[in-house]
Amino acid sequence: MPGRIIERYEHVPTTQEDLDWADLITLDLSLYEQPGGKEELVKQLDHAVRNVGFFYVKNFNISQEEVDQQFALGREFYNLPLEEKLKYHNIHDLENGEYNGYRPSGHRVLGNGIRDNVQVYNIPKFDGYHQRKQPAVLADNIKAIEAFSRKCHEEVVVKLLRLFAILLELPDEDQLVRDHLYDAKGEDHLRYMHYAARSAEENKKVGNLYGPGHTDLGTVTLLFRQPVAALQILNSEGSWKWVKPQDGTITINTCDALTALTGGLIKSSVHRVHTPPADQAHIDRLGVLYFARPNNHVVLDPIQNSPLLNRLGLTTNAFTELGQHLTTEQWVKVRQTQQQRPRVSAKISEDGKYTYEKKDLEILPGLHAAIHN
Repeated sequence: MPGRIIERYEHVPTTQEDLDWADLITLDLSLYEQPGGKEELVKQLDHAVRNVGFFYVKNFNISQEEVDQQFALGREFYNLPLEEKLKYHNIHDLENGEYNGYRPSGHRVLGNGIRDNVQVYNIPKFDGYHQRKQPAVLADNIKAIEAFSRKCHEEVVVKLLRLFAILLELPDEDQLVRDHLYDAKGEDHLRYMHYAARSAEENKKVGNLYGPGHTDLGTVTLLFRQPVAALQILNSEGSWKWVKPQDGTITINTCDALTALTGGLIKSSVHRVHTPPADQAHIDRLGVLYFARPNNHVVLDPIQNSPLLNRLGLTTNAFTELGQHLTTEQWVKVRQTQQQRPRVSAKISEDGKYTYEKKDLEILPGLHAAIHN
């Protein structure tokens, strides 16, 4: 029996405030199939991934209608009663590094008595290893969700992996693709993410941040255009810059696993979520994201057959320097366990600097998460 018709998603207007926007490159993926196109894209990509870890892509063969359908499904999910959403939440899984399904807001105290304002719903990739019951509104549209998830991988992630392989001078441009097969077991997922607007008084108590500076743990993250300004990146000069919503683009950031595989050559981008500007501060913020990660069996040691990494002497990383040779599955579990464990709230200074107890940031003995202020 077909599900009910989902109303079209209407994006709110963009901010009219003059913010300090980041200067980011845009990769035109229509060049990808053209003669010399990949090499041209790699030239553009090189500076971005070594210095900032953020860029846009356009002409990625996913229509705005398909994107808006995912925003509409996210809206419908978050409009469900809390008791219905909680059927898809498992606190024990969450605290043991399993991060699929629903995470309600208020899971963590940020500081000064203010809890987080973020709801998350993660839908694992459709690789046959993550069977989960879905709420009716998503189950009725699961074929479209799977098609979108696969398009994120094939139309964007795979192309970027080949560009990274060319940048690294690998003998086979599909080497990284084989470590990121969609149908092999992995922790990639599609996410609907909801930030609830807070009062100015509450925002001030947490340094006007929805989330402090951090890096993502996978290969790349895809953020579909989201008109409520809030995302900020830390640029190579150490300044926070706003990321502008650009029509017809996906914002891409490079992440920890890719940094590990490249011995630190490709930067894991530091970013945070700021309270929106005054003309959007009253608006809830809905995001659609796709998180790509290496397959679970991949060992996150620096790639050995990259002439570029070998010339630069980039043959170790934060894991190997501790004598660790973590698989993606091991890394995801220990990092997500650290992220989601209950912890004492941060001390937050008036200028928005977050300080945690060292034990709350420990991922592995000798390896701690960084909070970027």
